[in-house]
Amino acid sequence: MGLAQQSPGRHGSSTAWTFVRHQMRNIAPFATLIALLVFFSIASPSFLTVDNAYNILTQISVAGIMAVGLTFVILCAEIDLSFAAIANVAGIAVAYFTVQESYVNIANVPLPGWAAILLALAACTVLGLVNAFGLTVIGIPSFIMTLAMMQIAAGICALLVRGQIIYAVPKFVSTLGSGSIAGIPWIVIVLALFLLAGHVVLTYTRFGRYVYMVGGNREAAEYSGVNVKRVLAAVLVISAVCAGVAGMLGVAYFGSAQQNEFDGYLLDAIAAVVVGGTSLFGGRGGIGNTIIGLFILGVLNNGLDHIEIDSFLKILIRGIILLVALIINVYAQSLRAAQAARAD
Repeated sequence: MGLAQQSPGRHGSSTAWTFVRHQMRNIAPFATLIALLVFFSIASPSFLTVDNAYNILTQISVAGIMAVGLTFVILCAEIDLSFAAIANVAGIAVAYFTVQESYVNIANVPLPGWAAILLALAACTVLGLVNAFGLTVIGIPSFIMTLAMMQIAAGICALLVRGQIIYAVPKFVSTLGSGSIAGIPWIVIVLALFLLAGHVVLTYTRFGRYVYMVGGNREAAEYSGVNVKRVLAAVLVISAVCAGVAGMLGVAYFGSAQQNEFDGYLLDAIAAVVVGGTSLFGGRGGIGNTIIGLFILGVLNNGLDHIEIDSFLKILIRGIILLVALIINVYAQSLRAAQAARAD
């Protein structure tokens, strides 16, 4: 009888381990962030300062705005590989329509700032709609459709700038991208607003519930009356618009618009979403996870600069962290599937 019974200590330990396994996707990123903060604070006295905190927030802002839209896409178990190129289109377009007396602008007629902004947003919205049409109407897998769009957007950028660099942007965009208020960069405020809006939509609206339903079980969502194709189309457009805003502010932040300017943000934004714990298989995660992922990447990149590590080793470390996040993501999904099988 004594052998058949399980001691309370062992039962508690088993329960705790079960909880950790099931919450690994959320616990691992947070633990990683804490470990990085502690390590770099000890390794570099200049790391843990208010000024450096603002630097980190500013550095992650462009990728963060992109990551908000990408979170919607990944929650639906889809992928968007074109958002960085679309960001480049929007950034170049807003500069293209602002520049004066230049052969880059074929018409040589500068537009008002608001018109240039609207045209840039319209351009990225149209590209997002093309992605949505390819996925939901033609039936092209999102990986292939957005890969093709990445090339199309790169071609549009090449045609607009023709190897040149454009420096003019509307004053409003310049203020949001490179200005500050009360010492806080405007671009950080814009990031916070996008993160808040994304969280509210995903958590408190019917559309947000539909996103999770589509990502969690697409067939069940259809049987429940959800227009799956409309939701998939909407998330791709949201991703494109977020990328467009990030592209315009990024151009102002960097001080110029040029071809391939945001190519490096493709991996950064995807890594932020995945490292933060949002499931690649859809239905699990959200903006909170994306915020943790952004801070992990921001702290890692900034901290490695503070300890003057080899730039090539820096790339390797980022790649290893992304691989570990992917392993945890897949492992968490296998646990979820095993749990569902036992329940059945």
